[in-house]
Amino acid sequence: MLPFTYAVRNLFRSKMRLLQTVGGSFLVVLLVMTAVSINEGMTRMLSASGSVHNVILVGTGSEESIQRSEVPEKSAGIAGAVISGISEELGVRAVSSEIQHMSYVTVTGNNRAQALLRGVTPVSFRTHPEVRLLSGGFPASGQVMVGRLAWRKLNVPSHNLEPGQTLEIDDLKFSISGVFAAPGTVMESEIWMPLSDLRVLAKRDSLSCVVLRLEDPEDFSEAELFTKQRLDLELNALRESEYYAHITAFFRPVRGMIWVTVILIAVGAVFGGVNTLYAAFASRVREMATLQAIGFGRTTLLFSLIQESLLACLTGTLLASFIALFLLEGKTVPFSIGAVVLEVSPLVSFVGILTGFLLGVLGALPPAIRCLKPLLGTALRSS
Repeated sequence: MLPFTYAVRNLFRSKMRLLQTVGGSFLVVLLVMTAVSINEGMTRMLSASGSVHNVILVGTGSEESIQRSEVPEKSAGIAGAVISGISEELGVRAVSSEIQHMSYVTVTGNNRAQALLRGVTPVSFRTHPEVRLLSGGFPASGQVMVGRLAWRKLNVPSHNLEPGQTLEIDDLKFSISGVFAAPGTVMESEIWMPLSDLRVLAKRDSLSCVVLRLEDPEDFSEAELFTKQRLDLELNALRESEYYAHITAFFRPVRGMIWVTVILIAVGAVFGGVNTLYAAFASRVREMATLQAIGFGRTTLLFSLIQESLLACLTGTLLASFIALFLLEGKTVPFSIGAVVLEVSPLVSFVGILTGFLLGVLGALPPAIRCLKPLLGTALRSS
């Protein structure tokens, strides 16, 4: 075997070529880690948004979108009285009437942006126990409560959405009463307001949905039976977890496009690396032949050439991993229904290292094989 230091010394024969190889692998690995982080973040957020304890009553035919759903106002009271197994505390049953409405929001001094508005009542805290107030209080009439990531969805500085600030919705001004958190869910990007205010704002006399929280997820059949018995209400019962699973499937093509883009860039980088190594190894045909003449086998030389490529690519991978910790960890990426919090998880790190390894091996194999292919006599006479 050739000593490891031989491969290290050869790396510095051309510093420009070394920089190109390290830089190319750095960019590809960073892009791949970003893509994995975004995909993993979207899946994690949508999965966490739906609780197996919650049942959503929506209008028949609106199972794919709560915003299009219309539910009679009286449905909440009837469902709460008839369906058994609903969670109850201090005599209050966890039955929440809600309106979800997409509208444009303008923050003082900034351009307007779309945000999801949710009309709620204090009971909503029982059906969504993951929601916690960070500051301020529940909104009264003329006030709103914002998720801690709503600033990212609206593309404004976070201090513009602190309690006491104002924002404008459909030419009406609302003051911010509080900021809430719902870790890992889409609700952290929403704006909550009193149900009565949003009913007027959205100009509707019906609800979007009724959310029930069950003590035991197995009692879902009770809610399903209720919707089949009360045909006059025209309702359908969905598990909240299943609803967000459908949304996850809806965004699958988007995640697929992210992967296609990254793969195309990675393929381009591999071909670029192959061309660079072809030029590098072509001038070393005689050197490889000389090493064969003194007793080193072709397999040993092939391994040494791959070592050189791996050293450069894994150096770029190491740099990409460090940069990813600063650029990706904890950062938020907005999309249509929320904002994804990125994490450099073990899976993201593993995929990054695997990408760097494959770049080093696949990029080096074709030029290395070509370098070692000529017969010994021919290779020794080459210029």
